[in-house]
This record gives sequence, structure tokens and C-alpha cells, in this order.
Amino acid sequence: MQPPLSADPFTRCLQIAELAGIPAVDEGSNFVFSPLSLIAALSLTASGARGETLREMLSFLGSPNLDHLHSASAHLAQTISAGDRELILSFVNGAWLDRSMAVNPSFVAVAASVYGAAIEPVDFIQQASLEERKVNNWIEEKTNGIIKNLIPDGTINHSTRLILANALYFKGKWQDKFHNSMTKTDKFYLLNGSTIQTPFMSSREDQFISSHAGFQVLKLPYKKEEDGQDSRSFSMLLFLPNERNGLHDLIRRIVSAPNFVQEHVPRRRVEVGRFMVPKFNISFDFEASDVLKQLGLKSIFCSSSADLGGMCLESSRVWQLFVSSILHKAAIEVDEEGTTAAAATVITMKLMCYIPRVDFVADHPFIFVVREDKTGTILFFGHVVNPSDSGSSFHL
Repeated sequence: MQPPLSADPFTRCLQIAELAGIPAVDEGSNFVFSPLSLIAALSLTASGARGETLREMLSFLGSPNLDHLHSASAHLAQTISAGDRELILSFVNGAWLDRSMAVNPSFVAVAASVYGAAIEPVDFIQQASLEERKVNNWIEEKTNGIIKNLIPDGTINHSTRLILANALYFKGKWQDKFHNSMTKTDKFYLLNGSTIQTPFMSSREDQFISSHAGFQVLKLPYKKEEDGQDSRSFSMLLFLPNERNGLHDLIRRIVSAPNFVQEHVPRRRVEVGRFMVPKFNISFDFEASDVLKQLGLKSIFCSSSADLGGMCLESSRVWQLFVSSILHKAAIEVDEEGTTAAAATVITMKLMCYIPRVDFVADHPFIFVVREDKTGTILFFGHVVNPSDSGSSFHL
């Protein structure tokens, strides 16, 4: 049965954490994706859609019309991309159209001005492998070498007409950095019951921690510019199930409630007892078409029903144009200096005269969320089942 439509595209995209994330858990794989990056690429596609295809995409993205979508997208991009010397944020969107399609100048203008997307005519028919390398090289360059080989060899062929690629990378320094001298190797419990040895960071500083039925939440804020000119606020949230095998249930709880993340962000610091957070550096890539179809976004992938005529002039053979693939890759790194993350501030804790020390020991699989505090925008969402596993490719 098709999931109900949501007016909130971020809530909708979080369902990917269940549709793609839980199968990754079952494979023993770490998982990370960017709702923001996917929404940006889909919004760019909607700019060139018409008719039923446009209506379907606007419904998916929670906008009544294109003007609203463009305005919301421009505001979001401006908010997220505001400058800060303490932060590195690379937000890449692009589209590549075969030269057989006469590109509509208005689509090019909207893509550049609203989405910051470079739209380039290419020759998929005669030089598919060359264009594949070109797109991959462009993405690698724009992400300073972080996102590599987004498009697997042989993905592009002579029948390809449109390729969308997106990558988002954020790196910030901890507000209270961890000291290397306190990092110790200890056990991490895997879902199959075995253990591995992995480095855990620790600190004696008070931490933002809240405890709830079945799980705890840790908030790790990121450093901001000292002059206070940047209104953005980023932090990382770790959702740690109480049970070592509780990851499945916690993912489903987060996805099933639209405001779950916002409602469970810690608001105050508490004194900590045992405090252990593993270092990890992971990446994950997958082809998103099948997942998006399960969420109700179907017509753009069908050559007989897709109407992307807004991308092309009327003289083009519009009926041939449809989305052949949406390729997505995200990366996140956590160490003593900082991480790739963002978050918000919510806590449910009783106020009392004496607050006992709280333990937070992330020695078993957990969920992380990266978001911008002021807007609630989720940049990254994922889980760690094995902090020693650096990267995964997944096929649904």
C-alpha cells in the first residue's frame, strides 16, 4: 500500500530511513543519506515538469505551486549556505541533458538562480562513458574530493537523456572538542552479538543528554563564529536505544512521528558519568528511484508518462525525456576535532534540586541526525552498526 502523502518533504524523505535504512541494517551496513540533497534535486526536476508529473512532484514536495517551491527552495539555500569561517558546507546540485534536447532557457535560469545548479548539455548517445567520467569528476571537484565516483561504471548509456547528481558535505568543529588523550579503545557490540574493538571518545564536561522510554539522546553542538554574525546553529544528535538490538524499532519510531526528532532534542546540560562516543567515518551511496517510487513519486521515471517539457523547447522531442536515475551519496566523519552534522535543541527532563549523573555509552548500534537548529532542516540522517566499516554501496 502506498504511504500517505505528507505536506512536509523532510518528513516524507525520512521514510527513506526505513525503506533503505532498515535493509541496510539487515545487511550489517552503516547508512547515511541527505534529505536536503534529495529534496533539492527533486525540486530542480519539478521546475521542468508539467501537467500530472508536476502535480505529483509538488504534492511530494509539499508545495501548492512552482512559485511557492522556488521561493521556499531559494530561502532554504540561502539559510543553509550562509557563510561561517568555522564551518565547511558543500551543497552540490547539477543536471546533465543530452544534446538532442533543446534546453529551455527559462529552466536554465531558474536552475542557476534558485538551485545553484549547473545544467550542461552532453552527448550520452555517442560518448556515454566519457560523459559519465565528466559528471563524476565535476562532483568530486565541487566537493573537494570528498564525494568520488557517484555514478558507477556503465550506469550511463546511449539511451540516457537526463542525469541528476547531488552531494552535500558539512564539516564543523565541536563547540567543546574531545581531547585525544581521553580516546580509548573498547568493545562495540554488533547486531549479531559479536564485538569489535574501536576507539571511543570521552569527556568530563557536562553534556546535553535526555532520557526517554527505550532510548537516550545526546546533542553535540558545533562551534560558531565568535562575532555572532551567523544566525545558523548546527549540532549532531545521537539516538541511542537502551537495548543493544533496538535499532530497528527506534528507526521506525522516528520515521512514524513527523516531529519526533524536534521533540526529543536535549535542552540542558547534565553531569555525566560514563561517557563514550565512537569515532567513525562512513559513506553510503544508492540509486534512489525505487525508493521514491514506493513513496508515490512514479511518473518522472516512466518514458510514457513523464512530462518534463518545461526543460525543453517545444521543438524538442519532449516525449522521450524522463528521469533515468537519481544517484545519491553522502559522507560523515566523527573524530575528536569535529564531525559532519547538524541538529536542534529539545529536552524532556524534570527539574529537581539534585540531578544525578547520567551515563551515555554508545557501545552498540545507534542513529545520528545532522540538522540546522534554527530551521530544523535535516542535512544528514543515518545509523552506525559498525564504526570500523568505512563505506557501503547498496542496491535495493
